[in-house]
Amino acid sequence: MAGDEPGGGSTTGPRIDGPRTSVDQDDIVDFDGFSTSFYRTLYTPLRAYFSPKYYGLDHVSADRPTLFVANHTIYGLIDTALLAAELVLNKGIRFRGLADTLHFTVPGWSDFLRRGGAVIGTRENCDRLMEAGQHVLVFPGGGREVTRRRGEAYKLIWKNRTGFIRLALKHGYTITPVAQVGVEDAYDVIIDADDIMASPLGTLLKRTGIAKKYMRNGDMIFPLARGLGLTMLPRPERLYFSFGRPIDTSPYAHSEDSEALRLELRAKVARAVNDEIRKLLHIREQDTDKGLLRRILTKYG
Repeated sequence: MAGDEPGGGSTTGPRIDGPRTSVDQDDIVDFDGFSTSFYRTLYTPLRAYFSPKYYGLDHVSADRPTLFVANHTIYGLIDTALLAAELVLNKGIRFRGLADTLHFTVPGWSDFLRRGGAVIGTRENCDRLMEAGQHVLVFPGGGREVTRRRGEAYKLIWKNRTGFIRLALKHGYTITPVAQVGVEDAYDVIIDADDIMASPLGTLLKRTGIAKKYMRNGDMIFPLARGLGLTMLPRPERLYFSFGRPIDTSPYAHSEDSEALRLELRAKVARAVNDEIRKLLHIREQDTDKGLLRRILTKYG
């Protein structure tokens, strides 16, 4: 799932920075979500395949509503599922993901996302979730981070989006930075959006207006990547997650209308996410406990 930033994830850009629009999903506050047994069933094979490690869970509390702000990884599916399952099973937290409108145009998939707690990332929807004191997850990089180009692994591509900051300040929400590492190493990008847009096909897409209307001028072209062998099945790289120290927004109280202060706080959040990413990359380099089969598959796959 590409849960995008309100105003800009798991896929492209909820418009929380844009003009207010009508509420997209009438029943978003009333939410039960999938059962714990569902998450346990989902978690078991994913855990066996990716052997995830989690750090900083002591920074997360079910009693304190928070805005989780995370980096998105290529394709945006695997890490989000493991993040959701871990928080449900070990912390009793069912976050609400802010997702792009495009997700909800796909039959079946849209129903699955709604059942899992995702909502269209409009300002009104985020407002309502925060008014109800629910945990919210946002990927400020949205679809652009999901459709990564070569050489962009683990880079934050947040542009100038501050909608998520505005709403956190409005509702006095604590912000918890979250980092995810591993999925980028499970794939090798063969062809990315820049390759396609520079090709004759890209010229055609631009001339016909398809790129602008449906692909956000190329931002929403998914890369062709190789995983295990010649397939798109991800290599079983170990995945790493880290929850950073919560960021108190009270020093910025009542400042949501100040663009300068929103940008200042956004920069602070971005630094915190980057710090967690660097920490996980270091841990990954030092981690030798991956098992023989995993080392073989990730090296020769």
